[in-house]
Amino acid sequence: MADNWAEGRIALVTGATSGFGEAMARRLLAAGGHVIATGRRTERLENLAKALATERLLTRELDVTSEASIAALLPSLPSAFEAIDILYNNAGLALGLGKAHEASLSDWETMIATNVTGLVRITRAVLPGMVARNRGDVLNLSSVAASYPYPGGNVYGATKAFVRQFSLNLRADLIGTKVRVTSIEPGMAETEFSVVRFAGDQEKADNVYKGVHAMSADDVALVCESVLKLPAHINVNTLELMPVQQAFGPFAVDRG
Repeated sequence: MADNWAEGRIALVTGATSGFGEAMARRLLAAGGHVIATGRRTERLENLAKALATERLLTRELDVTSEASIAALLPSLPSAFEAIDILYNNAGLALGLGKAHEASLSDWETMIATNVTGLVRITRAVLPGMVARNRGDVLNLSSVAASYPYPGGNVYGATKAFVRQFSLNLRADLIGTKVRVTSIEPGMAETEFSVVRFAGDQEKADNVYKGVHAMSADDVALVCESVLKLPAHINVNTLELMPVQQAFGPFAVDRG
């Protein structure tokens, strides 16, 4: 397919200030698409706009945990960016790695507000337009944690399992339309994810990926690009990807 595969398409990317979101925004723009890049860190959005210097990029401050912020987004869009036909639901985070009986309730609530409630709200805002125009792709960023539990993954894994199941249920509701939905489920990818999880502790974050050729944000964006480039009659329901050095853990058995 030609390098301009995204020409004529309009994408809304949440969490575009770093990692998977920024990498996907860059790929969409490179392929001729229009991109609404959103996030909470306005300075990073401004830097992205300066670095890419194209009229096909529109930046908007967006906090997906704020109902008012989401409600204000779509009415603020100029006509050239109104007909969104790609929704890249990337905004999300993990906080802490404590066991359930020791973890911070505030961290749990923040993960639910961002990974679940925020994703649901932005999807509900954008989806009616896609259905009315009878075209579109929704890519929801889940995780291998949706399927494979690990110690300390408790609420984070549960939120990503929600994203996976929500994506599948969207598919059920969208039968009869040409709107596609995919749950993207990456494993180890070296981004700011672990820095955020460990409250800015770079050493702890680095240790997560020590000795592992982890995926990059652009690796994940490349896989997402391949989904978007598929013929319109093909829907990838779920797509799980890991680096070669990562696999599934054995059962944990306490023999004490």
